[in-house]
This record gives sequence, C-alpha cells and structure tokens, in this order.
Amino acid sequence: MSERITLAHGNGGRFMRELVRDVFARHFANPALDTAADAVALPAADGTLVTTTDGFIVDPLEFPGGDIGSLAVHGIVNDLAVSGATPRWLTLSFLIEEGLEIARLDRIAASIGTTAHACGVAVVAGDTKVLPRGQGGGLYLAATGIGTRGADVMLGMTRIRPGDHLLVSGPVGDHGTAILLARNDFGLYGDLRSDSASVLAFARAAVGIGVRFMRDPTRGGLATVANEISLETRLRVVLDEAALPLREEVRGICEMLGYDPLYLACEGRVVAVVDPARAAALLAAWRGLPGGEHAAGIGTIETGRPCVVLRTALGGERLLEELEDDPLPRIC
Repeated sequence: MSERITLAHGNGGRFMRELVRDVFARHFANPALDTAADAVALPAADGTLVTTTDGFIVDPLEFPGGDIGSLAVHGIVNDLAVSGATPRWLTLSFLIEEGLEIARLDRIAASIGTTAHACGVAVVAGDTKVLPRGQGGGLYLAATGIGTRGADVMLGMTRIRPGDHLLVSGPVGDHGTAILLARNDFGLYGDLRSDSASVLAFARAAVGIGVRFMRDPTRGGLATVANEISLETRLRVVLDEAALPLREEVRGICEMLGYDPLYLACEGRVVAVVDPARAAALLAAWRGLPGGEHAAGIGTIETGRPCVVLRTALGGERLLEELEDDPLPRIC
C-alpha cells in the first residue's frame, strides 16, 4: 500500500478494497461489517428507534484530547444520549483528500474503533470517497447513529416551565479553546485538552431523576443552547456568571483574543433543564460521576420577554444574543 491517499483509493478497485480491508475493517473489528455488501441487516431492537446524523470537519485533524475520529463517535453518541436513547449502531462516510498520509488515516481509524468500543456502539456500515488535492481539508467525516429509547422517556422543550433550573455537567469552552491553541495561529501554547467524551452516563443519570430537557452544547456553545430554549419556549433564560464553571486557562485565552467562551463548542458536556425540586439531586448525581466534579447549577427559566440574560459578577446584566458570525470555523 502507498504511503498517501491517491485518487485510485476511491475508484472502487484494488486500492480501495485494500484500504477498506487493511485500515477500516481491521480497526472496527465488527463481524457484522461485511465489506462486500451494499447494506447491513440490524438485529431487532426493543424500544423506540432514535436516529441522528452529523458531519465533522475539525482542523487540525488531531488535537490534544482527541481527533476527528473520536470526535465523530462522541458527537453521534452524545446526540443520542441527550435524547434519552442508548446508542447502538454507527455508520461512517470518509471523505478523504488526495495526499493524506495513510499512517494518519490509520491512527484516526484506530481511534474510531477504540472510542466506539468504549461507548458500546458498533460500526456497522461505511463508505469511502477521495477528493482531489486541495478540495477536502485532509479528511471530512459524515456519521449517522441509531439508538433505542424506552417508551417512558419523555424529554423536550415543550416540557420546560417557568422556575425550572439550568445545569451544566462541567466546564464550558474547553473544546473550542483547545482547538484554537492547537492551530498555533496566535503563538499561544498550553496544556488545555478538548473535553471530547461520551456523556451517556450523565444523560442516564438525568433521565433517572426526571429531567425535562437535555442538549449537548457543541457548535455555538452554551449561549446558543440557551437562545434555542428561549426562542422555542418564549421564556426568559437567566444565566448566573458567578456560577458558570469556566477554567482559568479558557477565561484568560478568550480575554486575550476577544472570544466569548459561552459561544465556544463543548464536546463532552450536557446542559439540562430540570424541575427546581429535583435540581439538587441531579447536581449531586453528576458530581458523583467521573468528569462531573465541576457540574453546576447555572441559571433559571423565567417569565418575561424571550431573551437570554447573563447576570454578571458585578451585579449588572448582559444580553447574550443569538450567534450570527462563526467565531471559530472548522471546529467540530
């Protein structure tokens, strides 16, 4: 096999067959992955089927705390988890730019296999396309996930009520800031790692306590989730700046470069809306989980003009408007 991807790796012939066999099939190690079939039969499942799909175009492809492969698995797993589902199956499409090192592709495929196994998800189907040099950013991934959800799980923005509490399962802005540092665009360096991780344990704990709504704050960050809640419910979302879990490294870098960490992506966090009578129980459950030590109650849902307000540590209020410009492209 050559050291780099060529257009021949996407033509359906010998090079493509060898790439699928020696890289993808080897790392995914799934008996159900019949590389000669056009479709895969899935076993019958109990409960409601839940599906999600997403694309991943992060730059750089490998970064502190993860890579585009683990990011894709976590992204799909987390979308299913915050919907109250148990992730079961995953399909992946690889859009590979001509010239990508096969050794790097092999590392990313290995990361996908390891991450999927850790999340209890089977990679059951996939596809490979090769884009001409200069048209693909190295590697893009498109993924679809399928999970199952019990009939008794009831989640959604329509269940949110005035007086409800907002919680977040850990510090915000870590992924966006880690990607920013990894690009070395500003000559800044640090040890900050992406928070890319499965949130399945946090979601299961929340469902068990009776949460009303969950969302993972990826693109657009916490502020965007809060705006989505306000727009959908026509209620006022109030966040408490002093209560927000924010690492000092994230705060300092964002202050230097003019970014607002509340709009930067997280890849291993859950934002939940819960009845005030159950908020303390959920917070205790989250803080008892690995990685949940900094979970926090961060705000409330109130009646009034639909908007998102940040009550600052100085006692003032700042409006957090809906995101328009992309503060950090190619982040997830």
